[in-house]
Amino acid sequence: MNFDPTAVPSPSYVVDEKLLIENLELLKSIIDRTNCKILLAQKGFSMYSVYPLIGKYLNGVTSSGLLEAKLGFEEMGKEVHTYSPAFSDAEFDEILSYSDHIVFNSFDQWRKFKDRVKGYPKKIECGIRINPEYSEIEVDLYNPCFAFSRFGVTLENFEPDELDGISGLHFHTMCEQNSDTLARTIEVVDAKFGKYLKDMKWINFGGGHHITRPDYKIETLIESIEFMKNKYDLDVYLEPGEAVALNTGFLVATVLDTMHNGMPIAILDTSASCHMPDVLEMPYRPEIVGAGLPNEKAVTYRFGGPTCLAGDVIGDYSFDEPLKPNDKLVFCDMAHYSMVKNNTFNGVNLPSIVLNTVENGPKVIKEFGYEDFKERLS
Repeated sequence: MNFDPTAVPSPSYVVDEKLLIENLELLKSIIDRTNCKILLAQKGFSMYSVYPLIGKYLNGVTSSGLLEAKLGFEEMGKEVHTYSPAFSDAEFDEILSYSDHIVFNSFDQWRKFKDRVKGYPKKIECGIRINPEYSEIEVDLYNPCFAFSRFGVTLENFEPDELDGISGLHFHTMCEQNSDTLARTIEVVDAKFGKYLKDMKWINFGGGHHITRPDYKIETLIESIEFMKNKYDLDVYLEPGEAVALNTGFLVATVLDTMHNGMPIAILDTSASCHMPDVLEMPYRPEIVGAGLPNEKAVTYRFGGPTCLAGDVIGDYSFDEPLKPNDKLVFCDMAHYSMVKNNTFNGVNLPSIVLNTVENGPKVIKEFGYEDFKERLS
């Protein structure tokens, strides 16, 4: 962290430009070595004020529907890939106008929309999402291949007679995983769907690749990309969201009050429920700059948010000295998913968005208020 937390609004998400560039340079090195294409998955990170920067390194964006497709088209202006478990009739023509690739979740969806795709004035690459029925994710909430999954076509349900107009296959089976998992997944995809890949132009490895994590095995990723390129003469796409912004962002919070009920408790101006919902959904305990594990340091606090939700608890942290109102806290790794998932439950305001620029330090990109809350409701 190389900014003064007292110099930014509280609460606020602070994205560090230097750290973001370091991630992008690593991703670009993989593009340069393999001639693959890497896309920003906007579902994980949609801070479009940095899209021009990201566009200098990556090949474009992936979208989960109309609004993300439009955002990527307007703000980055490079390749736009769009996938949805099912497309809406009312939105599909506009999705076509923004997209370069469209991936269908089923052959029924492909049959429903293929005439509209083929009749569209510009060329659009189309793909089918496959489900290789292999995943190493242990939590079903994040596992696209768990039993009865709605994502993708299994080998049993694959329809080779419906591939006219399909130029690629897409799979997404990973979540915050290393490249050894990808290598084992590639073996399964090759064994099950290799006979169809020989007639394709491209394959998309989906997301969940923790490429910018310190222990990530870059060479194994390179080998997986080269395997598919060399065996089937395919263009290879990857679409990480988290890896683009991993460890680049912080959430600055303020202690509002302290109390005691069996243990010291601190109430913050920041909510797990509203501002970092994955803390409750995954669940996980985010790191705080200068804090320790429970009972590691002199005083241990349980941090809670300002909402009425009893479970709006961020976690337990220890400190060398007692906390007091107006003390600043800095949560780590808060750029991806936290920003796109936040909400205004209980009328809690959204954190400001700040870019810690390389040249000029913190720059407030956006602040929120009553109108943002009000306009979401009616």
